Amino acid sequence: MFTDTHCHIFKENYNDIQEVLINAEKNSVNRVINNGCDSSSNKEVMELINFFPNMYGAIGIHPENVLKYTPEDILFIENNLQNKKIVAIGEIGLDYHYGKEHKDEQIKLFETQLLLSEKYNIPVIIHSRDATQDTIDILKKYQVKGVIHSFSGSFEVAKEYIKMGFLLGINGVVTFKNSNLKEVLKNITLDNIVLETDSPYLTPEPFRGKQNNPSHILEIVKFISNLYNISLEELANITNSNINKVFKI
Repeated sequence: MFTDTHCHIFKENYNDIQEVLINAEKNSVNRVINNGCDSSSNKEVMELINFFPNMYGAIGIHPENVLKYTPEDILFIENNLQNKKIVAIGEIGLDYHYGKEHKDEQIKLFETQLLLSEKYNIPVIIHSRDATQDTIDILKKYQVKGVIHSFSGSFEVAKEYIKMGFLLGINGVVTFKNSNLKEVLKNITLDNIVLETDSPYLTPEPFRGKQNNPSHILEIVKFISNLYNISLEELANITNSNINKVFKI
C-alpha cells in the first residue's frame, strides 16, 4: 500500500470526499496527507482528519497567501500542532513565479512557520517555485526536516536538498513527456523520495487534463518502478520506510 504525502482534498474541489478516499484505497493508496494553505483550508483539514481515519493533515500558510493571513492564522496553526494527526507544517515556502514584489513578506512568513517547526519539532512541507537559492539559504538557518514538495529541479539542487536531510516529493510531473525529472531520478537513490499527487493538480499521464485524485499515485508508482526496474511491492516498502523517517504516521 502507498501513501499520498501531499494532496488538497477539500469540498470546493470534490463532491464526495469519502468516495475519493474509498477509490484511493481500491487503488493501493491507504493513507493521505491533506495539506492546508490558508485559514479556511487549515480549518477544513482539522475537520476532515477527525472524520476520516486514513487522512492525516499538514497546516500552514502558502506563500501565495502572504497578503491575506493574520496573526490569528499563525496562532491557529500553533494551537493545533499537538493534534496527533497533524504530521507537518505545510504547505509553506517561497514563490517568485509571478514576481518578487512581496519577497520580504514571503520570507518573514516562511521564517515564522519554520520557527514553529523548530519549536515543536514537527516536519515541514516546502513549496519552492522560482526561489531555489533563497529557499535553501533560509532552510539552512533552521534545524528542521521534511519534504520538498513537487520537486522538479536539477540534479545539483536535488543533491543539495538531500545533503540537508530533506526528502523529495515526486508527483505526476515525472510522467510528463517534457519533464527532465526522470533523468534526475536516475542519479539518486530511492531512499530520498516520497510519493504525492498534489491533487487536484498535476494529474499524471495518461489522465493529464483531468482532475487529479490520490488513486493516481498508482500511475506515478508504475512509472517510477519501471524507471528503477523494481517491483511495486519493493517501491511501497522503500517509500513507506522513507515516510517513517520524517512523519509520525
